[in-house]
Amino acid sequence: MKTYFKTVLLIAFTSISAQSMKIHAQPEDVVLQLFRTTDQKDWSSIEDCFAPYVQLDYSSMGSPAASLKPNEITAAWKTILPGFTYTHHQIGNLQASIQKNKASVFAYGTATHFLEDEGGNVWTVVGSYDFELAKQGANWKINAMTFHFKYQDGNTTLPQKAMNAVKEEVESPSSAEQNKNDITTSKKEKMKKVQFNSEGIQLIGNLYYPENYEENQQYPAIVVSGSWTTVKEQMAGLYAEKLAKAGFITLAFDFRNFGESEGGPRFYESPQLKKDDIKNAVTFLSQQKDVDSNRIGAFGVCAGAMYTLMAAAESENIKSVVTVASWLHDAEAVKLFYGGEAGVQAKIEAAQTAKTIYANTGEVQYVPTISETDTTAAMYGPYDYYLNPERGAIAEWSDDKFAMASWEDWLTANPMPYAKKLNKPILMVHSDGAVLPDYTKKFYNEIATDDKQLYWMDTELESPFHQFNYYDQEAEVNESVEQARIWFADKM
Repeated sequence: MKTYFKTVLLIAFTSISAQSMKIHAQPEDVVLQLFRTTDQKDWSSIEDCFAPYVQLDYSSMGSPAASLKPNEITAAWKTILPGFTYTHHQIGNLQASIQKNKASVFAYGTATHFLEDEGGNVWTVVGSYDFELAKQGANWKINAMTFHFKYQDGNTTLPQKAMNAVKEEVESPSSAEQNKNDITTSKKEKMKKVQFNSEGIQLIGNLYYPENYEENQQYPAIVVSGSWTTVKEQMAGLYAEKLAKAGFITLAFDFRNFGESEGGPRFYESPQLKKDDIKNAVTFLSQQKDVDSNRIGAFGVCAGAMYTLMAAAESENIKSVVTVASWLHDAEAVKLFYGGEAGVQAKIEAAQTAKTIYANTGEVQYVPTISETDTTAAMYGPYDYYLNPERGAIAEWSDDKFAMASWEDWLTANPMPYAKKLNKPILMVHSDGAVLPDYTKKFYNEIATDDKQLYWMDTELESPFHQFNYYDQEAEVNESVEQARIWFADKM
C-alpha cells in the first residue's frame, strides 16, 4: 500500500466548480484555481498558482515532505492524470486567514477518478489540505501545502493503470528526434537542488552551472553567501546565477536553521555556525567530479562577507575570496546600531534568557525580523529591500521570526582578528554609502597577504542606504559581479 501511495504522491485534489482567476486577489482564489485547472490538465495555469518552490507534505500517505519547483510538480502529475478518463474533485469548508503578506487556507477535499473499461472503474480519496501562501506583487502564491489523508474507496489499482496508459500513449521518437533528445538530456540543467551534510545537519542548496557546461570538463567553483537571516533565493541566489553565467559552478545554500535546511532553533543566527557551514559547503563542492578542487573560491555579501572571511581564514580549501558591501563589526561598532552599550547589554541578556527557556522547554522566543513600527525587530527602519515583495520580502524568507537567542552570538562576534590570519587573494568591494565603510578599510589594512584589492565604488547615497543596492540593483550587482569574475579568473 505504501508503494501505491508513493506513486501518487503529488496528486492534488481539484475542483471544477471554481472560477478562473489569473489575478489572485484573495488566497482562496489561488486554491480554487489550483483545484479547477488540475482537473482540466491546464499545466501552465497550475504552475501559475505556485511560488518558485513549494513545500509538499504528503507524510500522511507514507511519504516524506519534499520541496519542488512548479514544473517539477506538473511533470509528476503528467505521468498519471492524463491516464484517467476524467477526474472530478470537490472541495469545501474553505477557511482563510490573512496576516499582512502571508495567508493560510484550510479545505476539505474529495477526489473521484474514473477510468473507462475497467472492472472497478472508480477510485476515490478523501482528506483535507492546509495551504500556506505569500503575496508576490498583486498575486498570492502557494509556497506550502500539506495533505491530511482520511480514507480511500474503490479500485486502488487504477493509479498504476492510469500511469501505464500514459506510457502507452507516448510514441517512440524517430531516430532524428532521438538524437535531438540525447543532445538535450546530455546538457546539464542551469540549476539543480542539492543537499550536503554540515556537522550532522542536512543543508539544502542550489547548484548553478555555466551555460556552456560540458560533462567531461572541470570548472572553478564558488560558494556564495548572503546577508544575515536571508535564504538562498535572495541575494545569494542572484549573485550565484550571475557568476555561473561568467563560467563558474556556483552554490547558494540555506544555512542551518534557515530556509529548507535542517537545524534549530529555527531562525537562529550564529556567525560561528554559519562560518562552519561555509567550510562544509566548500568540502561538498570539492567532492563534485565537475569541480576543480584546487580552484574553489568564496563570495559573500553583507554579513555573508563576514562569515566568508572567517571561514577563509580557517580553510585552506578556499583559494580566493571576494566580498561585497561587507558587514564587519566589533564590540564598539555594534553599539552604533543597537542602542549603545546599554542596548547591546540588554539584548545579550535577553538572548541568554531565551537560551535558557529553549533549553528547559523547547520554546523559541522570537522578535520580528524587519519592522518600521516595532523597535524590538532585528532590523528596525525603512529598509525597502526587506519590506518590498518585489525585492527581498519573498515567500521563502521570514520577515516575522528572528530568534532572540541570536543576539548574544551576533553582538559578541568579532571578525576583525581573522584579517591577520588571511593569506590568500582577497578583493573587497565597498562604498562610502554602504555599511560601516571604515571597518571594511580597517579589516582590509590588516589582511596578512599583499595579494589584495579594495575596490571602492562612487555613490551619492549616505551610509547605510547604498548597502541595499548591492543586494539586487542592476548597476551595483553587475559591477560587483564583473570585478569578481576578473578576480576569481586570475586568482584561483
